[in-house]
Amino acid sequence: MYDIEKYYQAKDVADCIRALREDPDAVIISGGSDVLIKIREGKMAGCSLVSIHGIPELEGIRMEDDGTIVIGPATTFSHITNNDIIKKHIPILGNAVDQAGGPQLRNIGTIGGNVCNGVTSADSASSLFALNAVLELTGPDGVRLLPIQEFYSGPGRTVREHAELLTAVRITRENYEGFGGHYIKYGKREAMEIATMGCAVHVKLNADKTAVEDLRIAFGVAAPTPMRCTKTEESVKGMPLGQELLNAVGKGVLEEVNPRTSWRASREFRLQLIEEMSRRALAQAVIYAGGEIHA
Repeated sequence: MYDIEKYYQAKDVADCIRALREDPDAVIISGGSDVLIKIREGKMAGCSLVSIHGIPELEGIRMEDDGTIVIGPATTFSHITNNDIIKKHIPILGNAVDQAGGPQLRNIGTIGGNVCNGVTSADSASSLFALNAVLELTGPDGVRLLPIQEFYSGPGRTVREHAELLTAVRITRENYEGFGGHYIKYGKREAMEIATMGCAVHVKLNADKTAVEDLRIAFGVAAPTPMRCTKTEESVKGMPLGQELLNAVGKGVLEEVNPRTSWRASREFRLQLIEEMSRRALAQAVIYAGGEIHA
């Protein structure tokens, strides 16, 4: 049984915001794959829920006239993975969310919930960081656009106000066109596992596919929140493809990350993962971008 005090089905975004304003303790629920587990465990027992499930304006994926890809927060992982726009333009994201949980979770879990729960191990987070995603938050005072790098305020915490609702995840053309990307997840099991480490690399090569023009390296579980290794990214721009590039990235990221020891893995093991996963993810991303790094 679930200990729920009240349940309200919002009719639309405005109705959801109104319900949240009227109940300062209410919690948003969409797929429920995180919220219901917390209620069952007693961590949120007796809470009030405001459901956004089934609100059409929060679901689906579209491309705007300027090439911006807009993902509704109530879009499930499986719909993202199988969407033609995602597969053509940002397959790194489809691949990342396809590694979340098992088939049942991917059919109910939503990208909005994955982002808004604020955890560093979220499978979508590092890829969205690498894509420079912008979050659209709608509240009583209107709409604000926030780069995802500014959304996380600490472990399991975000800057979303109580009466605000994530209404879209936006990725502009300049942040995916010409790029190749790859996401690697490490866990103790092959499936249905929370990430011990997640690494996303997005790379754009120069015209003749021999050197790095632009690079994004993002991690989950390498710090209290998802993060980018911006110093390493800048340091290798213009470098030719080769082992020197891989080595520079592998060593560079170690200077920027701050993993912790937990029951899943020690800090020392996570540092080994970070170095190796960044190298492997970059090598594969280069292939997707049309180049190749020879051993």
